[in-house]
Amino acid sequence: MRTFLLTFLGGLAALVVFFVLIPLVLLMSFLPSGEPQRVPNAVIEVDLRRSWPDQPAADAFSAAFGDVSFVEVLLRLNSAAGDPNVKGVFVRAPEVDLGSARAEELRSAFLRLRAADKFVIAHTQGFLATGPSAYRAISAANEIWMQPGTSFETPGITFETLFLGGAFEKFKIVPEIEQFYEFKNAADTYKRKSYSEPHALAMTALAESVWSHSIADIAVDRKMQAAALRALMEASPYSSERAVELKLVDRLGYPEEAAAAAREQAKGQVVAIADYAGRPRDGKAVIAIVGGEGDIVTGGGGTGDVLSIGTPMFASDRVAAELMEIAKNKEINAVVFRVDSGGGSPTASDQIWNAVKQVQASGKKVVVSMGSVAASGGYYVAASADSIVASRSTITGSIGVFGGKFAIADGLREFGVNPASVGVGGDFAGAYSTEKFTPEQKVKLQQSLQGTYDRFTRLVAEGRKLPLQKVQEIARGRVWSGEDALAQGLVNKTGDLITAIEEARNLAGFTEADGVDLRMQVHRTTPFELIAGTMTQARLGASNGQMMSALAGLIGRQRAEALISQLRTMGEAPGAKVWMAPVVEQ
Repeated sequence: MRTFLLTFLGGLAALVVFFVLIPLVLLMSFLPSGEPQRVPNAVIEVDLRRSWPDQPAADAFSAAFGDVSFVEVLLRLNSAAGDPNVKGVFVRAPEVDLGSARAEELRSAFLRLRAADKFVIAHTQGFLATGPSAYRAISAANEIWMQPGTSFETPGITFETLFLGGAFEKFKIVPEIEQFYEFKNAADTYKRKSYSEPHALAMTALAESVWSHSIADIAVDRKMQAAALRALMEASPYSSERAVELKLVDRLGYPEEAAAAAREQAKGQVVAIADYAGRPRDGKAVIAIVGGEGDIVTGGGGTGDVLSIGTPMFASDRVAAELMEIAKNKEINAVVFRVDSGGGSPTASDQIWNAVKQVQASGKKVVVSMGSVAASGGYYVAASADSIVASRSTITGSIGVFGGKFAIADGLREFGVNPASVGVGGDFAGAYSTEKFTPEQKVKLQQSLQGTYDRFTRLVAEGRKLPLQKVQEIARGRVWSGEDALAQGLVNKTGDLITAIEEARNLAGFTEADGVDLRMQVHRTTPFELIAGTMTQARLGASNGQMMSALAGLIGRQRAEALISQLRTMGEAPGAKVWMAPVVEQ
């Protein structure tokens, strides 16, 4: 018996070592080891080709294997401007569009560095014709290097929407979707074959606004007249040699040569932005940074399958809980609420809106910093803030709602599948079957949507201190650039994340001389959390990720993400099918 017991315990110990301790050691080797070290005469390297999430990860898996967030990049660049250990920045520009709002915030960061006598050297391996943002992001650099033999292509901005109306007709799928109102174009993606007049009007105005202020920024940076620069860019592409002749870039060279020039100028070494510690936090004004990105959903968030790890979710329970904790924290003076979302569930949006109101009721000011997009539900959660700061390129507004279903019964019958149902209760009990709405059901759906729309516009009117009639006139589901939203009274000022922090400090009653102590929750993953996450993810399917991979190869990852997000929202929303997410246009 004793021999058996010893053998059993020995085997159990071996299993623990093999399945627990060894994985722990391996996982710990991948995790960050403490705070990055400060390096004298440092050149901070910023690789804009990386796909940063807007904000720090909120779950264990994403935190372990995810990259530094865009918000952290902006804060570290701002810290570097006042850091005597940092001499300059070396930037690797992307070849394709990185988003106009991000380009605007990065440009502001580089201008602050130059104002603090830090040099900025940028290198590009060419620009492809996907928009001006990749060029705009680095146009404020002291020197722009371009690799020989590459192409300079920045001819303008084009939005493209994939309309599914024709495909749905062929399969006899009827999008039974009501929208409030004519500019709320997400439903048009399913119902139409091309742009409606309001849809085309809104998107053309958005493109012209972003293109115009992109040209204006680049012209200032390159010391050119805006009209002349616009003509040059719209006549592209150019060879790299011709781009130098036209003074669109400064020098030809390879990435290694540009990096060597940066090191030589600093007489130091290059440090990746992820490994830069920044200056110690200090200041009298204690400001919390909290927020969310992605689809606004109820619950605590979390990935739906193993291939969706890292997909951000604007989860109402999690974000509301963080805001409530801030409301109770007597050390915190103000909040910067970062929003980067095209919308989602009205119920989740309202829960987050209420949490913002609770923070304000505690006596703290709330300033919203809008990222690339803060539209529909993304605008709803921001509506009551004491101040809203948006980039001029932020896609914002889309104050409206749509809802309904896909009536697929006739399409199924084409394949010999006959949907039939029995039930009890009122007529609306079967509203979300595969059949078309009855007239009575459609009326009730419209009434439900009207109630959501009325609440949305009322909250915007109260929060923005605008007459309700004015909000109803500018709402109707239309998206605006941040610049145009300012003119409509939907935002208080244009600027970047740092502008929002300064606004929060001022509203809290502090001056620039008081300094700022920033508080932001960054998830630090433990090996135990990682193992638990592994076990959880192993039990989940991979359908969304597989669909993403297939679609991305056909239509590009950005469009695939937008399409899957819409289909997932419409297919999985429980209860009343009401959404506030706008179609993603670019």
